[in-house]
Amino acid sequence: MPTNGFINLYKTSGITSNKALSILKSILKENNIAEKVGHMGTLDPIAEGVLPVALGRATRLFEYSLDKVKRYTAAFRFGISTDTLDSDGTILSEGGKVPKEEEIKSILPCLIGEIDQIPPAYSAKVVDGVRAYRLARQGVEVKLEAKRVTIYSIDFIGKVNEDTYKFDISCSGGTYIRSIARDMGEMLKTCAVMTSLIRTKSGYFDINECITIEDLRKDLVTHIIPMEKVISDIPAYYVNEKFKKPLLNGVPLAIKNLPDGIFRVYLEEKLVGIGSKDDTEGLRINTWLL
Repeated sequence: MPTNGFINLYKTSGITSNKALSILKSILKENNIAEKVGHMGTLDPIAEGVLPVALGRATRLFEYSLDKVKRYTAAFRFGISTDTLDSDGTILSEGGKVPKEEEIKSILPCLIGEIDQIPPAYSAKVVDGVRAYRLARQGVEVKLEAKRVTIYSIDFIGKVNEDTYKFDISCSGGTYIRSIARDMGEMLKTCAVMTSLIRTKSGYFDINECITIEDLRKDLVTHIIPMEKVISDIPAYYVNEKFKKPLLNGVPLAIKNLPDGIFRVYLEEKLVGIGSKDDTEGLRINTWLL
């Protein structure tokens, strides 16, 4: 049965995003749904929460999710460092300074805005065709280039125990929360690692509407979210029926007064793709969804 849409999956801590995807694929197969499947934004094994999964033609919409705002609840432990920047790694040092609440709050504004963030050595970044974490595990020194990301807000939630504090973080896609822990520690003349992470929002997808693997085993189909619902924030444009044949044949259409930026393209009330203006101000389909 062909199915196109999304699942707002709750990934539990302790498994990789790919493992969660593998389990979901087996459930799809049990329901006679054999479609291309992909998750939209990796969560570290230690992390849990929102893991958007695209089914079928919805996987073509991955690039439109890259700039969506992500939100996390994270706990950072101070005075300790590890090779992975989280509590799952090998300890490199411990017994360092544990800052006071007031000290932490004072430096939070310095971490907000557009920054050039250095990803962790143990990350899924590709270096010469190899995942960085694979090289790091082999003892190969990995030097990753800084990447421009945006941190919209970091709110102090409270103290977890004598050396651990919790934060609410809103940021752009591609941001490493573990790197924020490292940078925060350095700014406070100490070190820090991430001990827990919950993704509470990823663009359209919210943790309050997440579905667990157990829920999907009981009822899969009713939890598949239509493509149009997820991309409803993108403006819509309806093509006149007289353009049906050339549009479906991929012929450029000299249509004037098109919306700026990207927009959903409809033909006979059916979503056919994501379009934009071409060099002549005409219609161009960037991503077909038929």
